[in-house]
Amino acid sequence: MRHNKTRNKLSILAILIVVASSCMVGPNFQKVKVESPEKFRFQEEITNDSLNIQWKTFFADQTLIALIDSALVNNYDARIAVSRISQARAALGMSKANMYPGITMGANGLYGNTIGGFPTGASSTTALTSNVSINWELDFWGKFRRANEAAQADLLATEYGLRAIQISLIAEVANSYYSLLDFRKRLDIANYTLETRSTSLGIIRERFEKGIAPEIDVNQAEIQEAVAAAHIPVYKRSIAFIENALSLLLGKHPQAIITNSNLENLKVPDSLPVGLPSNLLIRRPDILQAEQLLIAQNASIGIAQALRFPSLSLTGLLGIASADLSAFNMDDALIGSVGAGLFGPVFQFGKNKRRVELERERTEEMRLNYERAVIAAFRETENALVAIQTIKQELTFVQAQLKASMNAAKLSRQRYDGGVTSYLEVLEAERNLFNIELYDCELQQQQLTAYANLFKTLGGGWEAQ
Repeated sequence: MRHNKTRNKLSILAILIVVASSCMVGPNFQKVKVESPEKFRFQEEITNDSLNIQWKTFFADQTLIALIDSALVNNYDARIAVSRISQARAALGMSKANMYPGITMGANGLYGNTIGGFPTGASSTTALTSNVSINWELDFWGKFRRANEAAQADLLATEYGLRAIQISLIAEVANSYYSLLDFRKRLDIANYTLETRSTSLGIIRERFEKGIAPEIDVNQAEIQEAVAAAHIPVYKRSIAFIENALSLLLGKHPQAIITNSNLENLKVPDSLPVGLPSNLLIRRPDILQAEQLLIAQNASIGIAQALRFPSLSLTGLLGIASADLSAFNMDDALIGSVGAGLFGPVFQFGKNKRRVELERERTEEMRLNYERAVIAAFRETENALVAIQTIKQELTFVQAQLKASMNAAKLSRQRYDGGVTSYLEVLEAERNLFNIELYDCELQQQQLTAYANLFKTLGGGWEAQ
């Protein structure tokens, strides 16, 4: 009969555990449906394949590759993101631990003539106890399972967050590198132009002294020399600023950046497999991060709902107690207990109800944040595509203009030296040439930057698992 009672109690406990594990309040996550266009507006070729080029292949310049490698290892934002992953992983482990019983142990020793503050009537007494206690809150409403769901999603969100930072970091280092080469080339153009204009100024002064050229030609030549000279400190300042910014991306103190390349040596890809807009939803780590944050927040609704219902806890204690240390091994020193407790809110002025409403609104906010991330990804990709397309066209015309300007400046100088035209024609031709050279340099940098931005907006050369 005694064995039957024990078996019945164990059966009831098993049933409670099964019921507890099968009941879970709160809404299950439903994937957000976002409408995406059939193709990008400025997509030249429609393919199902999307960009899956590793960044070391995409950015072929060895100096740039070394800089990106250094940034991925030493950049503080990336290192902080790695730390957040470790934190999220530890938080998930803590959340999982709540699913299991908590076991504690303790021991007490008391010597005196009182027990519980009351006199024993004896001169002294001894009380010795040692026990192991178990406390287990059954996850009847799924509170802990929802917490695990949220912690798991938070962990994935931090991992996608690291990916997003890495891709942004790759593009940012590349764009800073292109800007550095751009301003260094502009500095070279300014130095060369200054040298040429200083030589011209010397010749015109000699002509003025001999009465061949008027004084206005000298003044105009002096102005143009000063214009070229004024550009030099501007570009030196810009180079220093970019080197300092690039050093920060590398996690280093401000320092000079050594390069062996120039803009002309850097080639842009012939074509890139852009893929369909819907591919962004599974490739962009920032979109996947926003989705995981939404999943985590959705699970918080279940946690809040579970707090509105009673919680069931099982407790147990096993130990020994005696007034004599020598009796600690005796069977009559054994103590034990088994119990269950039911605790739940009765009346809290709507606080628990408001908590659920709060988590629902936060979930709605995260849903809107996810949709905004998707729309922003479409916009960024469209911008990168139209930039590549239009800059390529613009660069073709500007380079034709540059070729014509170089010839015009040469012919104007020859006409002036032959006495056919005034120095104003020479000034205008050289001024146009200088401006077009600088603009051509800027466009080359913009074209490289546009491809780097497209690499970033497409999710940048990694496959989502």
